[in-house]
Amino acid sequence: MTKLEKVQIANGVYWVAIPDAGLYILCGCPADSVKHLMKRGLILTKEKDGVNYESGPNAILLSDVLVQNGMFSNLPEFPVLQMLYRQGMILPNHPNNTGIKPLLIGAEDQVRAQMQYIYRGNYGLISEEEIQSAGISKEMARIMMRMKLKFAFGKIWQTDELLETCVVNHDPIEIRGGVFIRKLHVNVYEFRYEDTTVTVDMNLTSNEVYGVPYQLSYHEIKREYFAVIHSGEGDGWDINRPCMASILMFQGKIYLIDAGPNILHSLMALGISVNEIEGIFHTHAHDDHFAGLPTLMRADHRIKYYATPLVRRSVAKKLAALVSIEERRFDEYFDVHDLDFDKWNDINGLEVRPIFSPHPVETSIFMFRTLWENGYRSYAHFADIVSLDVLKNMITAEEEEAGISQEFYNQVRDQYLSTVDLKKIDIGGGLIHGMAEDFREDKSQKIILSHTSLELTDQQKEIGSDAPFGMVDVLISANQDYAMQYAFNYLHSYFPTAPRHQIRILLNNHLISFNAGSILLKKGAVNQDIFLILTGNVELIQSESKVRSILSAGSLVGEISGLIGIPLTETYRAASFVKALRLPCNLYLEFVKRNGLYKEIEMLRHSREFLSRTWLFGEAIPYTVQNKLAQVMRCISYKSGENLPIDQLTEIYLVCSGKLEIYINDDIFEILTMNQFFGEEGVLFNTHTVFKVRAVTDSEVYHIPGNVLLDIPIVRWKLLETFEKRMRVLGNYLVSR
Repeated sequence: MTKLEKVQIANGVYWVAIPDAGLYILCGCPADSVKHLMKRGLILTKEKDGVNYESGPNAILLSDVLVQNGMFSNLPEFPVLQMLYRQGMILPNHPNNTGIKPLLIGAEDQVRAQMQYIYRGNYGLISEEEIQSAGISKEMARIMMRMKLKFAFGKIWQTDELLETCVVNHDPIEIRGGVFIRKLHVNVYEFRYEDTTVTVDMNLTSNEVYGVPYQLSYHEIKREYFAVIHSGEGDGWDINRPCMASILMFQGKIYLIDAGPNILHSLMALGISVNEIEGIFHTHAHDDHFAGLPTLMRADHRIKYYATPLVRRSVAKKLAALVSIEERRFDEYFDVHDLDFDKWNDINGLEVRPIFSPHPVETSIFMFRTLWENGYRSYAHFADIVSLDVLKNMITAEEEEAGISQEFYNQVRDQYLSTVDLKKIDIGGGLIHGMAEDFREDKSQKIILSHTSLELTDQQKEIGSDAPFGMVDVLISANQDYAMQYAFNYLHSYFPTAPRHQIRILLNNHLISFNAGSILLKKGAVNQDIFLILTGNVELIQSESKVRSILSAGSLVGEISGLIGIPLTETYRAASFVKALRLPCNLYLEFVKRNGLYKEIEMLRHSREFLSRTWLFGEAIPYTVQNKLAQVMRCISYKSGENLPIDQLTEIYLVCSGKLEIYINDDIFEILTMNQFFGEEGVLFNTHTVFKVRAVTDSEVYHIPGNVLLDIPIVRWKLLETFEKRMRVLGNYLVSR
C-alpha cells in the first residue's frame, strides 16, 4: 500500500488517502460529491462494536474558486453531515466519536465562507429576532424557536464547535499526523507525507463540468394545462436518482418545486431549457433542495422566486454566505414574490397555499389547486416533513422548554392529512423526515412516496406509489398546443413592428420534433430551413475553434446563413428532445424584406454572430437581447502598446481581434485574446480596478455598456465568476509581494 493514495473521483474532484496518518481527504466538493464517493466504493457500510456506520472522508480540501463554469465548486454541507452523523463523529457513545472533528482545509476566505454557509445550512435563522424580521409574530417566533432548539438538542452550535479548520497558503503547513500541504497555484495543491508527495489540480477546463453520479433517460414532455412532472424521488444519499423535486405545468408554463443538485442535468433529460422556467416554489435551504439555484441564475431573465418571507430570508442568508455577497443582492438574480402562510395565494389562476413544516431550518410544504369542473384539481408537495412519532415526542407542557405544544402537534397532523387529488410525501424517516405509515388513513386520491434512497417495503407499497423519473401525472389535460403560443410570443417579441397577420404567415409552418442527439443543421451545408426553438436545448458546436454553447428555447437556429445563402460554419445538435417551428429560408427572407427588417438584420449580423460565439454571450441569450447588445456595442481599435481607458466604470471590454495583457507595474497577470473580456469589477460593483490593460498587438475591442448586462442573470453570474477568479489571482500576488 502506498503512503499517499490519489484517486480522481470526477472532473475536478479527488480523493487523497494517508492511511498511516488516519487522514482521508475529499479534494473539491461540488454537488453530489458524497454520491460520487459512494459509487467509487470510498464510502462503505461497516460495523464496529456492534454499531453500523459508514466510512468516508474526515477532511475536505476546498476549491480556491467558488464557481467554475457556472457550477458551485464548494458545497460541503452533505459531506460534513455524512462525517458527523453517518460516520458517527458527533454521535454520543459512537465508536467513531473520538474527539477528532471533521476538518475544512483551504484558502482563508473560502474556509470562512463555508463555515458560515454550513452554520446557516444547519440552522437557518438562529434567533427569535431574525424570525420576527421575516414578518412572523413574536408569539409564533417563540413557538418556532422552541421547536428549532428541540431539533438541535437544546443548543445552536457554532460551526467551530463541530469542525476544525486549516488555512493554507504557499508555505507548507501540517494538517495532521505528519501530513503537510502547500499551495502551488490557484486550485493546485501538493500533499507530502514522509518522503512521498502527490499533487491535485481541482481546476476545470473551459468545456468541463462536474460529473453527475447517475444517468437519466431522455423524455419528451407534452406541455399540459395542469400537471406534475416527477423530476426527483431520491434524497441526498441516493446514488441512482435526483433528490426529491417536482415540476408543475400550468397553462403551458413551467414552475419548479425546489432546485436540487445537478438540476440542469434533470432539465436537459426532460427537454426543458432554463429559459422556459417561469418560476420556482422553494420549500427550504437544505442543499438537496437548494444547490440548483445557480443554474436558475443562468437564465435570460430573472426567474420568479415564490416562497414565504421566512423561507426566503433563510435561503438568502445561506446563499449570501456561500457566495460572499450581501443578502440584499438576492433579488438581482430572482424576481421575488412573497407568499403568505396558510392562505391561498393566487398566481394568475394557480393557487398555492404554503404551510409551515417542522424542520431544523425554516420550511414550508405546498398545496396547489386550480379551478375546474366540479370544484378544484389539487396537488400537495410535502418536503420536508417529520414523522408524527418524532413530533409527538417533542410535546411538552413547559413553555420555557425546547419542544412543541399539543395544539401545535394536532395542527400539523391535520394539515399532513389534508385530502387532495395528488400528494407527494417525504418518507425519509429518522429524526427530521417523514414516515409513510403516518399517511395510511390519508383519503387523497393518489400518494407518491419520495425522499428516500431505500427500496419501498411491502407496507409502504400499500400506502403509496413510487414515480420513475419523468413520469407525468396530468390533473387537467390541455386541449390546445402551447408550443404554438410560445412561437407567437417569441416572434412577436422579436419583430414588434411586424403586423400580426404577417407573423401568422410564419406561424402556419410545421412543428418539427427532434430526438435527443440528432442534428438539426450541419456545418458546411447551405441550410434550406431556419428553426425557432420552442422547447428543449440545442448545442452549437464549432470544434476547430473549440466553441460549444447551449441554445435555449427562443433561439433562432441558422438564421444568418439561411438569409444570405452561405454554408454553415457550425453544427447544431439537439441536446435533449427539441420541438421547433420550421421556417423555410425563402419564406423567412420574404417576411424580413416585406417588413423592412433586412437592413437592420444585415447591419447587426456581424456583431450578433460574434456575440453568439463568446463564452459571455453565447449561452441562453435570446434574439432580442442579442439585437439590443449589437445596437449599443462600439468597436474601437488600439495600437500595439496602447493602454485601454479602463477608468470607465460602466463598460465591458470584449476582444474582437488581437491580444491584450492585464498587468500591474511590470507583472503580467493574464493575456486576453479573441472572445475574452475585462471590466467586470466596475460593472458589478461600480469600483475602479487596480489592474491596467494594454494592447500587445494591434487590436479591436468591443465596448459594451454595463447597464444592458445587469438584467441578464446568466451574464451577471458569469461576470461574478470571472471577478472571483481574478481576485483570487490578485490575492495570491499581493501575499507573495
